[in-house]
Amino acid sequence: MAQRLLLRRFLASVISRKPPQGRWPPLTSGAQQIPQCSPGGVTVTPSPVQTICTTRVCSTTFNIQDGPDFQDRVVNSETPVVVDFHAQWCGPCKILGPRLEKMVAKQHGKVVMAKVDIDDHTDLAIEYEVSAVPTVLAIKNGDVVDKFVGIKDEDQLEAFLKKLIG
Repeated sequence: MAQRLLLRRFLASVISRKPPQGRWPPLTSGAQQIPQCSPGGVTVTPSPVQTICTTRVCSTTFNIQDGPDFQDRVVNSETPVVVDFHAQWCGPCKILGPRLEKMVAKQHGKVVMAKVDIDDHTDLAIEYEVSAVPTVLAIKNGDVVDKFVGIKDEDQLEAFLKKLIG
């Protein structure tokens, strides 16, 4: 269990880390050398630079790594956040989690979802008075504005999200 947690935290830090300046070259093809024939022989002229644009895929669901991560990504978020307090051993959590993720994804960035494993982050569970799982909080501008405990169907989840978004 501890090894999985360490691996999860390591991978999350590597994935979220921005590349150091000057270490990774930009994704451009540079000035490609194209040979052209001329009366005096072959000359090489550069072609225009072709830039390949990439964007980082922004997920609407993320796992909380620690207290400061929760503070940065949930409490200080300008976007409303649905916080799913769950546990791996919890049967209803395994049903609600994917259902809630699907409903949040349908909101197209108007709301994001943070997942908090109560076994890994008991301090957060205590701070937010989580006494049973699954517990879902709606947080807007750093304040808890709504909450439910237990499993909900898609219509109830949609109403919960619409109320949060406003």
